[in-house]
Amino acid sequence: MKKTMKVSIRELVEFVYKEGSIDLRFQSRSSMLIGTRLHQKWQKQYKEGDEKEVFLKGEKEAGGLVYHLEGRCDGIHYDDGEVTVEEIKSTAKSLDLIEEGSRVHWAQGECYAYLLAKEKELSHVSVQLTYIEVETERTKSFMHTYSIEELERIVKETLIAYTPFATVILTNEESKLKSVPGLTFPYPSYRKGQKKLAGAVYKTVTESKSLYANAPTGTGKTISTLFPAIKAMAEGNSKWFYVTAKTITRTVAEEALLLLENKGLAHRTVTITAKDKICFKEETICQKEYCEFANGYYDRINGALIDILTQETIITRPIIESYASKHRVCPFEYSIDLSYLVDGVICDYNYIFDPRVSLKRMSDESKKKTNLLIDEAHNLVGRGREMYSAALTKSAFLQIKKRHPDHEGLKQAITAVNKQFLRLKKEEDADTRVELDGSFVETIAGFIEIAEKCLGETGREWSEEFMQLYFDSISFVRISNLYSEEHRFVIGRSSQDVEVKLYCIDPSKLIKQVTRPYQSSVFFSATLLPFSYYFQQLGGGEEDYRFLIPSPFQHNQWQVGIHPISTRFRDRERTLPIIIHSIEETFNGYKGNYLIFFSSYSYMQKAYDRMNKESMDAVVLIQEPNMSEREREEFLREFRSDREQPVIGLAVLGGIFSEGIDLKGDRLKGVIVVGVGLPQPTDEQEIIKDYFNDMGMNGYDYAYVYPGLNKVFQSGGRLIRSEEDKGVLKLIDDRYLTPKYQALLLDEWKKLRIIT
Repeated sequence: MKKTMKVSIRELVEFVYKEGSIDLRFQSRSSMLIGTRLHQKWQKQYKEGDEKEVFLKGEKEAGGLVYHLEGRCDGIHYDDGEVTVEEIKSTAKSLDLIEEGSRVHWAQGECYAYLLAKEKELSHVSVQLTYIEVETERTKSFMHTYSIEELERIVKETLIAYTPFATVILTNEESKLKSVPGLTFPYPSYRKGQKKLAGAVYKTVTESKSLYANAPTGTGKTISTLFPAIKAMAEGNSKWFYVTAKTITRTVAEEALLLLENKGLAHRTVTITAKDKICFKEETICQKEYCEFANGYYDRINGALIDILTQETIITRPIIESYASKHRVCPFEYSIDLSYLVDGVICDYNYIFDPRVSLKRMSDESKKKTNLLIDEAHNLVGRGREMYSAALTKSAFLQIKKRHPDHEGLKQAITAVNKQFLRLKKEEDADTRVELDGSFVETIAGFIEIAEKCLGETGREWSEEFMQLYFDSISFVRISNLYSEEHRFVIGRSSQDVEVKLYCIDPSKLIKQVTRPYQSSVFFSATLLPFSYYFQQLGGGEEDYRFLIPSPFQHNQWQVGIHPISTRFRDRERTLPIIIHSIEETFNGYKGNYLIFFSSYSYMQKAYDRMNKESMDAVVLIQEPNMSEREREEFLREFRSDREQPVIGLAVLGGIFSEGIDLKGDRLKGVIVVGVGLPQPTDEQEIIKDYFNDMGMNGYDYAYVYPGLNKVFQSGGRLIRSEEDKGVLKLIDDRYLTPKYQALLLDEWKKLRIIT
């Protein structure tokens, strides 16, 4: 029996026929917003009896495989017994530059024509390619008529060219499905709570549900989510995404996969690294004239894909870089192309949730067979607000007008935008509005159209500032399309500038909207606390599963103390000497390496300046703003268990050292948290507070208390990382003794002593 392969027409023809270079100058970023509208506008002109958006499917044998082909063609015309398949493409290019149509587009139409001819037993079919120019909405069409024999030959040649790739995919899939049923948990036994979590994840995946899981440090969350998600592949679920906000947690996921591979798992995964981090060039300029890895990318990528998928299983950043260098392809685009072909993907939240950078080629059909594992899910609330917000300033547009004064069309577009800013500045309405200002958005869309025309001009160099404003404007229009009652239209006025912001207050509905098409979603964290807050903010509903388990660690591993000293801003100068003394007393009473967390850089710096380093006989390190990965690693390397002189690290609550790091055993003996982590009062935080007050909830808790406490939980969670760890945790703030904070403290922290 011959092997079968299901493939979409678009996927097939793009693999076989796509050629040339990556060149972002000529790829319209906004055309996705209007492409569908232009398609529909053209299709409205179809005469009675014609069909649009027709799903076609069929079988064809080639290269020793049986292919199941399918796809949706844009239109079919019927004229006096003649049948024409139409393929419609919107383009930012001038139609004058399109002379005969792309080979990829012709091949797509030819494959649809073949499927239609076989279905309706036609002797010949015509293919019409119609290009619609985005800016002018002008059209240009090309037509060719094919006999069924010609279509048979074209489709067969296309499939034979695709077969080496299909063979690799089928071989890998077969190996995976053979390996999964016998796969066993990679440790001799489960930790406390671990088996229950793994069972909950398996149930969630197999039942196509959503799960919100609080699994404290020590549960082994990574392996407890990956293992059951992979085991469920034997039940017909074909793919998973492990999404997270931190580089370190991606590494932990890769290590878990290596354990499973050692137990016999045979499947492919890729880790996506951000473009600016993995780019081989000094500057990230995706143009063939500047980058040899962009130049001719599509001519070489097929060989690169087959090579790596044949040779590698856990495809990490170094492996991507090695093969990208070997085949001279862009490492970032290489990893993106691989992400559609492997069984598992490890990546940042952006690639799933951010409308600006999400993986656009994932079809709804593919999503139905894909499971999302969302690590450190508490971070997704803040990131969600950022991803679904956008802002523009008046000064940014005026700067571009001055920078490029000789371009009349651009000057007119920016003048129109400037008038809108001035109108909003003069209006006496409130700075925060519920309704979106449609006129402002329309003018920004007009600027984008002119900007794209500018970028398509040859022989002209555009500044980085212009490119940034172009991307920011597209983001603004995208977010305007998502604008809802959970957003606010915010106008920031000053004597020098005007800022307009579309601010997302509550990202829950948009997060739910993103996850809904997927097979299942598992949101998990060691601190999904307060649970009711995160359950709501991450889009949880009555139909979703909830999972909370206690810490696997013993209460006697913690020595928790509360020192009730005010850390409120107005009291800081007065109480800082008492706080410094409290820190010194704790350190001298229980020697070892410490992390001390403060609510801001300035507060931390003042404490550092006043500390008597000599009296503590310790090396004192301080977190610097915007530390590089190398600097972070050097900071953490100082926390050794064999030091003669212990190290005290000062860090910021909610910063890079407050989560996602493991300092086991004697590498960390104590954690001190100064304050309750309240976010700085800003206009945005006040908008959140007012919104939830209006919803009948405690707005202050939603805007300040809950996010602040989560940072405290994360920071304190650095202390006990294994069954053998013991340490001191001191919380310095008088609010920790109030009923509200006492009720919200972690169970494992409640056996505490009050320090006077």
